[in-house]
Amino acid sequence: MNKEAMYKEINDKYEELKSALEGDDLDKIRELTLELHAMVHPAEVSGRTDKTVADIVLDYVLEGHQNELVPRETWDTDLHYAGTKTVPICWQLWHTYRIEDLVSNILMANGHQIFNDEWLKKINSSITDTGNALELDEVIAWAKDINVQELKNYMIAVGKNTRQILSKLTLEQIKSMVPEEWVMRILEEGGVTTDFRSVWLLVFWGRLTIGGMILTPMTSHHMMHLPTSIDKILG
Repeated sequence: MNKEAMYKEINDKYEELKSALEGDDLDKIRELTLELHAMVHPAEVSGRTDKTVADIVLDYVLEGHQNELVPRETWDTDLHYAGTKTVPICWQLWHTYRIEDLVSNILMANGHQIFNDEWLKKINSSITDTGNALELDEVIAWAKDINVQELKNYMIAVGKNTRQILSKLTLEQIKSMVPEEWVMRILEEGGVTTDFRSVWLLVFWGRLTIGGMILTPMTSHHMMHLPTSIDKILG
């Protein structure tokens, strides 16, 4: 399947899920949520047999291309808040999975994020946050020391855990917003910094229902970032 066909399949599923979230059919919402989540994550996360858009990028990074520079994202929506509009490919993976970890575990489940001091050491990251505010020289320096195999392991752990959370959400939860104190935990636990280019995320997430979080951090957010890397790899 070429990239255009992959994108169309994902976009069609996204629109189907978006429509389902406006209704009350919980079984359909869960089914579509898990299908779309599987399409934008490595196949190992869901047990798929065919490679996904995420596998294409991850394989390329693991082949030694973690420092190659790509545009940060395909959307202009939040670029005026970004530290840089150009990032190493491995930053795309770090950024999307740190956000998924924070949102799924803290905001959706009111639990504990997977990321901890042990993961910090294994990945060899100099930051704990999503990396939104890093400027170009800072993000290039950060990427050089990243252990991409451990980053992959973190991605798989996050993705599998998210699927468990998504499969247990009730309709009431999906339709609800979360308490402000849950949102502020992300700042307290180092998921964002006090830099305005980072902390604005709390305002954005705090305005979403959990259904909105399914549509953005869990699924379409990955497709804000993956295509720029896919274009680099496949042309």
